[in-house]
Amino acid sequence: MIQLPDCIQDTGVSLVEAIEQRRSTRSFSDSCITLPELSRILHAAQGITSDRGLRAAPSAGATYPLSIFVVAENVVGLAPGIYRFKPEENTLETVKTGSYLDDLSRAAYGQQCLSSAPLAIAVSADYSITTSVYGDRGTMYVHIEVGHVAQNIYLQCAALELGTVAVGAFTDLLVAGILNLEENETPLYIMPVGRL
Repeated sequence: MIQLPDCIQDTGVSLVEAIEQRRSTRSFSDSCITLPELSRILHAAQGITSDRGLRAAPSAGATYPLSIFVVAENVVGLAPGIYRFKPEENTLETVKTGSYLDDLSRAAYGQQCLSSAPLAIAVSADYSITTSVYGDRGTMYVHIEVGHVAQNIYLQCAALELGTVAVGAFTDLLVAGILNLEENETPLYIMPVGRL
């Protein structure tokens, strides 16, 4: 397990400014991302924000069916590899080591924004966690939740003067294989992150 740094310092960017600056970015510089920056992004996505275990993004009935993965290539203090974010401990669990952004790019129909970024955030869902409570309607709730998570990532990236884009065009089976997803997990989004 890799312990992530706490996200205490304010970026100095207001929410209004972050909303105004939020854009989809598909081109990134060659610069690396730092571990504190990554930690802020993960906290915005699914970080624990209360003593009751509630998270930064709303979830129907606090069921939290989403998993967040980091596909790291050029992150200071983090070896290239795929990691699963564990919000309860604010840690990264190694899924596998090595470079996988080119594989993700191929699985996403050759989108260069994935192969040129220093990292990508991938979001998967286990629909059964929410549908066991809400029936078939739970599927819609999962899709709403991933939108909340993606917007939080966008806004945190804007506050950090980083770029990202939500990628939904990919072959599910290929992405699931790259991320080593369980049979009950479905990939929903991939978001490359990099410097402008």
